[in-house]
Amino acid sequence: MKLASLLLSSMLIAGAVQAQPADEPLAPAEQVRQMGRGVNIVGYDPLWQDAAKARFKERHFKIIKDGGFDNVRINLYGFKQIDDNGVVSPQWFETLDALVSAALAQGLHVIIDEHDYELCSKDAAGCRTKLMAFWTQVAEHFKGAPNKVMFEILNEPSRAVDASWNQLHSEALGIIRKTNPSRNVLIGPAFWNNISWLDKLELPTNDRHIIVEVHYYEPHTFTHQGASWSPEYTRLSGIRWGTPADLAKIEKDFDVANAWSKKHDRPIYLGEFGAYDKAPHEDRVKYTAAVARAAEKRGWAWGYWQFDSNFIVYDIDKDEWNRPIHEALVPPK
Repeated sequence: MKLASLLLSSMLIAGAVQAQPADEPLAPAEQVRQMGRGVNIVGYDPLWQDAAKARFKERHFKIIKDGGFDNVRINLYGFKQIDDNGVVSPQWFETLDALVSAALAQGLHVIIDEHDYELCSKDAAGCRTKLMAFWTQVAEHFKGAPNKVMFEILNEPSRAVDASWNQLHSEALGIIRKTNPSRNVLIGPAFWNNISWLDKLELPTNDRHIIVEVHYYEPHTFTHQGASWSPEYTRLSGIRWGTPADLAKIEKDFDVANAWSKKHDRPIYLGEFGAYDKAPHEDRVKYTAAVARAAEKRGWAWGYWQFDSNFIVYDIDKDEWNRPIHEALVPPK
């Protein structure tokens, strides 16, 4: 099957996702252990507009697996696929089913990540309407999928939804549980899944199939220097990283989060981290390795931001790993 052609019908592709051996529910801590190292994929790929223009191909899942990774976080802008009647595009499901099937065929754990943080940061009411429509249909569609498939309710809730996030994720989780009672669901704190906001996250005590997701880009003045999408950091350049104090800051932040994890018995997935390409290269490599090892030391799974587009770990145009970043993430044996 070629992602570039996607000629199979929606029914056939959905069947491929569903037609897996029945499996037992996975305890969140065990799923995190199995997930290990991962990478974010396809959020900005032309695949979603025109399959013939896809940069990411089916063969890249094998490259990811052979490269030492065990999970992929599929970044989805699902709100764009919901029509005026609240119905998710069948063609979009075809594309997503093909991705999920190909990832599962390589033994990868798959996170279906609803990534529309931009709209949600500006319009809480509009976010709620689309989020509930999205999860009503996506949860139903994947209710028979293997437990290696997980749901992430919303990437980086922030601004307009900060104050209502606990109510919003609870409502979405209730919808998901109607069709997926034991599937592990990822929920992170508000303020862009900020690791420092864990103590503000409220989760249902009787639902033990939740993995808590955090993101880490501290300090942003280093990791986002030169980023065109962040006006406050666009003009920054040449900011270095790697002093003993810099390393100690990661350890301190992760220790606080790990204490929260143990207190609440909620395993952690570090869903995004990395330093943008404009930062000094040597320091980017050092930073990437330090964050990855700090997460692994505490038993967290992680997903690097990202495979393609920016912060890249794989150069699709050259068809090769960005070796320094790859080796920072997956040290050579």
